[in-house]
Amino acid sequence: MCGGFTCSKNALISLNVLYIVVASILISVAVYGRAASIVTNLPIIGGILACGIILVLISLLGLVGAVKHHQVMLFFYMVILFLLFLIQFSVACACLGVNMEQQEQLAEQGWGRVDNTTKEEVQTQFRCCGFDEQYSANDTKMGHPSCEEVNLLCCPSKADINCKCKPCMLKLQETINYAFKLCGWIGLFFSFTEFLGVWLTVRYRNQKDPRANPSAFL
Repeated sequence: MCGGFTCSKNALISLNVLYIVVASILISVAVYGRAASIVTNLPIIGGILACGIILVLISLLGLVGAVKHHQVMLFFYMVILFLLFLIQFSVACACLGVNMEQQEQLAEQGWGRVDNTTKEEVQTQFRCCGFDEQYSANDTKMGHPSCEEVNLLCCPSKADINCKCKPCMLKLQETINYAFKLCGWIGLFFSFTEFLGVWLTVRYRNQKDPRANPSAFL
């Protein structure tokens, strides 16, 4: 019967296998988000990455506990999984709550920290020149390398002598926004599967193993 011990056991094992897949997705998305931002270190996305790594470890504990019906393992699995649900849910909401002004500040702080080599890489990748027009190329913190080569990419036609690449601020802001939204929605969606795991573990712990000694049940 589906509500019995064997069904609960198989469901919990399957759920933990799913968690390993989910953790792999969270880690991949977080790594992509950090790499896509290039100049900006996004600590909130680092939280999603940490949740993914912890989820892998917790899933292994849950698998062993489910197979052995180990009461102590299942208890700690249930508690840690619930705490992980709260953390991941909070981090995902924080990712979705970052507004455009905060994203612009992150982009500006990141641009000011990196060297000209990284800035030149950003300009080539996004086909843009400098962070914002209000900053000169020789600015100590917010300056940028020469845009001669990247302007050729932006303006292949030499007929328009006034043509030049747009500033990188909007490009970086769009990338940061996409990274936050991607990590936020995926983290939020999968956090509810962890709550399901807590409920299933509570149910499974309170069921008797029909093959075990009845007097040994706690």
